[in-house]
Parts: sequence; C-alpha cells; structure tokens
Amino acid sequence: MHQLGWLGVEYDFPDTSNALDEPNGLLAVGGDLSPERLLRGYSKGIFPWYSDEQPILWWSPSPRMILEPNKLHVGRSARKLLNKQLFSITTDTVFARVIEHCASIERPEQDGTWITDEMRQAYLDLHKLGYAHSIEAWQGDRLVGGLYGLAMGKAFFGESMFSLVSGASKVAFIHLVHTLQKWDYKLVDCQIHTEYLASLGAQEVPREEFESLLKIAVSEPSEHTWQLTSTTNIA
Repeated sequence: MHQLGWLGVEYDFPDTSNALDEPNGLLAVGGDLSPERLLRGYSKGIFPWYSDEQPILWWSPSPRMILEPNKLHVGRSARKLLNKQLFSITTDTVFARVIEHCASIERPEQDGTWITDEMRQAYLDLHKLGYAHSIEAWQGDRLVGGLYGLAMGKAFFGESMFSLVSGASKVAFIHLVHTLQKWDYKLVDCQIHTEYLASLGAQEVPREEFESLLKIAVSEPSEHTWQLTSTTNIA
C-alpha cells in the first residue's frame, strides 16, 4: 500500500516505490528547500513542485520523461530556425532574470506559477554553489528566452523555460543538448510528458529504468565549465 511520507529535519526521502499512483507520483510532504535536501532529492529523481498556498510537495513521476542527448531530434523547422541565427546564446550571465521570467510568464495550461519566492531563492542558492545553470537567448541586448535547471554528474535536470520571441527557448534548449552530447551527458530529466519535448526526442520510461540511468549519470564526474558550444551543422 502506498503511503505519503512526511519529511522532518533529516534529509532522507521515502523510497520512490511509495509514490502515489495519482498523476505525477506525489511522494512526500514537508521538509525544506535547503541545498542539501534538494541535491539529495534530485540525485534520487525526486523534485519539489507546489504553489504558494501548499506545503512543500515532493514528486517522483512514473513514467518519467527523459531525453538522452544523443537522441535529440532537430526537425526541419528547427534547423531553419537555427540557420537564421536570430539569437545569441549565453550561459549563466543573468540566472536571476531567467528564473524571474519563468515565474512570471503566462502559461495557458496553468493557473499561476509553481516558482514561489521560496523556490526562486532555493535555486539562486544552488546557482551560487555551481549546480543550477541558465541558458539565455538574446536579440541584441534584450533577453528574449531561456531556461534553467540543475547539473549533477552527467545528468541535467530541466526545470523551466520561457520565450518572449517565438523559437527563443527552443534554440536555447537545442544549444544546451548539443553541448551535453559533446560532454557525454547521459540524460536530461524532463520530468513529465509534453508534446513539445516529445517533438525534440524526449521519451517516457518507467521509474525503475529512469532511476537506473540516473544513478549511473550522477555518479560520473563532469569537469566541463558551463560554456555552450555552437550548434552549427546539426544533422
């Protein structure tokens, strides 16, 4: 029988097999968003997702949406977009602005934002520690799109993206994954299914398969600095 876990001061989480069968796999409630707890959670495939009026909720979905970097799909329209060179891409130059845009942009499929002030500060703290990164798309000196997430070992955990100009976040994402290919990253955690991510090559896998891949990925050291490389000539 599945039983929801209540977190205390310890950083341990319940076994993910205890996640509820309802959509997205609610596993535990409570605790805090300290760097230690967040890193422990992500290393086990557990992430926080909640709104202002809720306690901290921790999730372990099954199936899990992942993208293996070498399976990135760049379709004809995306290649045309890349070839137009409409955007310049940077990394970690305006992390706070990226997360602010992700929190404030209106999304037709959801009411409000899950990026609470507490969440925002938690990821700013992880950015200062070198775990959280932003990829930014610019037109001139205007920030027009981007995304942020966490890197541990050779796994990248995508959190959120935004576009103020059509295609901006897609170009930023393709730049990211193309570089992760070169760095021999094993997976990008996309959390839950969207048609947008599926169109880029992401697939759903059972929780057990995801956790097996994740255990290997986070255990492998990555010594690369976070400077993305060019996406020219992507097949």
